[in-house]
Amino acid sequence: MRYLLADKGCDADQLRRSLRDAGTTPVIPGRRNRKRTVRYDKQRYLGRHLIQNAFCRLDDFRRVATRYDKLAANFCQAWRSRPHLPSGCG
Repeated sequence: MRYLLADKGCDADQLRRSLRDAGTTPVIPGRRNRKRTVRYDKQRYLGRHLIQNAFCRLDDFRRVATRYDKLAANFCQAWRSRPHLPSGCG
């Protein structure tokens, strides 16, 4: 792994050190209350939302696959709201 993209919640000196020792570049912005500012690749960090969006899509599929919505109308609405899924509800 060449880069690790994470949010401010993962900002810790020990984590950064261990990542660098393993040959990975941390792309983690520093917390606001940090005494010394941390340099990170801002352009690479902007792409982090794409990864987060992919995980959100997986959560949507889990909702459909496990059928959390017990009412048929709610289930069908969730199914239809996905533009790339075929319409399977009546």
